[in-house]
Amino acid sequence: MQVTAVVQQWLARHARLRDALPGVLVVLVAVAAGAVGTGGSGWHAPRLGGVTWTALACAPLVVRTRWPLPVVLVTLAVDLVHMARTPDFSLSPAASLVALYTLATRSSRRIAWAVGVTATLVITAVFAVTHSQSPVSGDTLLRFDLAIAATALGIASRSRRLRLDRAEARAERAERTREAEARRRVTEERVRIARELHDVVAHHMTLVNAQAGVAHHLLRTDPEIAYQALAHIKDNSRTALDELRATVGLLRQPDDAPDSRVPIPGLADLDSLITNLRAGGLPVELERTGLPRSAAPTTELTAYRIVQEALTNTHKHASANHVKVTLDYGTDTLRITVTDDGLPGTAQDSGTARGPGTGHGLIGMRERAAAIGGTVIAGPRPEGGFRVHAELPLVLTPRP
Repeated sequence: MQVTAVVQQWLARHARLRDALPGVLVVLVAVAAGAVGTGGSGWHAPRLGGVTWTALACAPLVVRTRWPLPVVLVTLAVDLVHMARTPDFSLSPAASLVALYTLATRSSRRIAWAVGVTATLVITAVFAVTHSQSPVSGDTLLRFDLAIAATALGIASRSRRLRLDRAEARAERAERTREAEARRRVTEERVRIARELHDVVAHHMTLVNAQAGVAHHLLRTDPEIAYQALAHIKDNSRTALDELRATVGLLRQPDDAPDSRVPIPGLADLDSLITNLRAGGLPVELERTGLPRSAAPTTELTAYRIVQEALTNTHKHASANHVKVTLDYGTDTLRITVTDDGLPGTAQDSGTARGPGTGHGLIGMRERAAAIGGTVIAGPRPEGGFRVHAELPLVLTPRP
């Protein structure tokens, strides 16, 4: 197999030598055939006339793949003259057969059959006339069959090569598609983990910072409240570490099942979230309307993160006296509304003013909602403050 592959590679680099090989073989056979005596008379010197005509007919085969149709015409003309001048030499149409085969492998099926059938009829007619044979004699039909077979084999070879090329192209496209799909999945996973990290870090660090400010402010005047604030800092930092460990653990897992004992947060955890925010100084009211029902885990996580991010933004970027979170359960949709009465960029925390955010939180909320077929609308309220409204499907339908 290795020797064959090396030979094929060498011939591929030397096109003219590859094209000449069939002609060389035909000439060698002509020399051998011309040296065989007739009537059992044994070997004798080759008949130079027949060999010369065969060599002349095979000479154009050197460029048979570059100009297949002109080569057919030239070789056919030489072979016909050869048959007329040397009717007793049986190899006269061999070069034409090679040329017909090459033409069939290099041109369309219509051209190949048109030229092949025409050349076949001409070869059989000239052979029948020059050899005084009947058009339906065995020798005449043999030439007819050989010419038709050369054309048919060339067409079959071309069809097989085209099928292999198409199969290779499909395989390459499939490979590129798989690579693109893998890159897309990796990108989506990175974006998802980035959202998780942003939500965890932004929320818990905001609470820790707010509670640290409370503890620092009241440490001398009211040690008891300062002690409670420090306890909240401890709890929130431990929760943040657990969630960070669970999120980063996704990067270390070989499959889609992270080995983590930390449960995925959902709507049932909103009460604990709001309690922590109230302890940090943000007045939050939670209201549930409609008939509460269980939602898909992904919907619950998305809803929790949207509320968490909205409240974190309010705490960081607005001085709000009242914040309201509403969960409205519809027939198949969960509507979430978070409103506040604060002014952007006026939040105060132990005398430290907060500036406007980067906008990554709002982008993350929209991306989370869009990933499960929901929507998020956020913007300032006409009467003052800010409003975040999300609509999420309670039951997820598989994507087509």
